[in-house]
Amino acid sequence: MPPHTRIESRSVDLLEHQGKEFFARYGLPVSPGFVALAPSEAREIAERLGYPVVVKAQVHIGGRGKAGGIKLARDEPEVVTATESILGMDIGGHTVGCVLIEEAAQIAAEYYASFTLDRSARRYLGILSARGGVEIEAVAESDPDSIAKVWVDPVEGLSEADARGWVAAARLDEMAADELVEVLLKLYLAFVEGDADLVEINPLILTPDGRVRVLDAKVTLDANSRFRHPEYEEYDATQPRDERESAAHTRGLQYVGLDGAVGVIANGAGLAMSTVDVVAQAGGSAANFLDIGGGADADTMAGALEVINNDPAVRAIFINIFGGIVKGEVVVEGILEALDRVAMRSPIVLRLDGTNAEQGRAMIAPRLSEMLMLADSMPAGAAKAVELAGAGL
Repeated sequence: MPPHTRIESRSVDLLEHQGKEFFARYGLPVSPGFVALAPSEAREIAERLGYPVVVKAQVHIGGRGKAGGIKLARDEPEVVTATESILGMDIGGHTVGCVLIEEAAQIAAEYYASFTLDRSARRYLGILSARGGVEIEAVAESDPDSIAKVWVDPVEGLSEADARGWVAAARLDEMAADELVEVLLKLYLAFVEGDADLVEINPLILTPDGRVRVLDAKVTLDANSRFRHPEYEEYDATQPRDERESAAHTRGLQYVGLDGAVGVIANGAGLAMSTVDVVAQAGGSAANFLDIGGGADADTMAGALEVINNDPAVRAIFINIFGGIVKGEVVVEGILEALDRVAMRSPIVLRLDGTNAEQGRAMIAPRLSEMLMLADSMPAGAAKAVELAGAGL
């Protein structure tokens, strides 16, 4: 049996400048900097900040330095040249649309600090290391003893004593211990009160005069927390999405693009993930994960079919519905509505069970054809969809 297909949740990833703005709300010491969309703006910002400055590509991916996306500029010609060379650059498939012009910092030491959720332990996990400025995964492999971890009970939180012991365990500079403890407590506050899945500073630097500053910021927010944070809407426009994901997003659909040939629609995240897995077990591969939700209406179903129908990689569509809140006849209404307003490119296999499933099957019976067929079970539906798409494609 193939392994469970991993579907990444739709979190909100911030660009570096957004992450630093987020950190600043919680009092973390970020370096002064502003975003530029053109060399002329970069020049004006650099003049305000004073040279030297750093020009940093703003993309949702690491490895910017290795790709030439971070440059030091000591004067006006250098900041203009650096900005011109970075804007439009492709870094790991991400095109640079803006740069952060930031005051250059002198560095005496580089640290790493982060908080995330350890689901297996049901605790928050903090990671701290005196070896910052490089990928923490590489540090963990080459020098695991240089990493200090702390597990935080969400109810009890991170105390000052815990943070101080953590700094000592990571063997960070004793002269900066008080300021480091303060920064870690603020980072924890940002993680919890900001409803983040991840907050990471790499590097967190110590300057020659003993100050601690945030030199980089990686922040992933929980998209489900937007009702508590209306200000997070501003981050939506900068989220990296392909055309399929953008189309689904505008319709309010939970969609993740994959690389297969079988389009998948299901109601409920668990059923959608199981459907992707069953397609793989049948010898095929899913083109997407699409959850229409437990209370989807006819318009939602029609919109989901339109999104998948517009994906040129899709050769067959498997709709797997187990009615609970959503009723079988409502699902069928959406399918029929989509068939009436869209010229479907790919055959549809429907497995319909649960609430009012018999009514739904009776409604769709007159429209059954080589382009629309019913399956008696989830495995049978997946197998038929894979057969239609071409096994292994």
